[in-house]
Amino acid sequence: TANLPFSPCVEITWRLGSQYWGKGYATEGAKACLYYGFNMLGFSEVVSFTVPQNTRSMNVMEKIGLNRDKKGDFLHPMLPIEHPLSKHVLYRLKKEDYLKQGTNE
Repeated sequence: TANLPFSPCVEITWRLGSQYWGKGYATEGAKACLYYGFNMLGFSEVVSFTVPQNTRSMNVMEKIGLNRDKKGDFLHPMLPIEHPLSKHVLYRLKKEDYLKQGTNE
């Protein structure tokens, strides 16, 4: 595992075959994970990150209520700095913000 600048953390992520993109599966699954994590496991915060080129994942992060933390963007420690996928954007969601959204049912 990587030693990320914001560790320790709980990350929400998804990986789907391209034939399943655009069908809402990532959003639906991620919402269920947020519900379970915040309401059943008592997480205080969840993060998610990706490369800036992955706009589909960034859209899912925003749909499920995560907020971009531009100050938290980072170079992935498991990749060389010059690697084209080294730069990552960070999104966060605190439990109190999740509960305010009213989508936690």
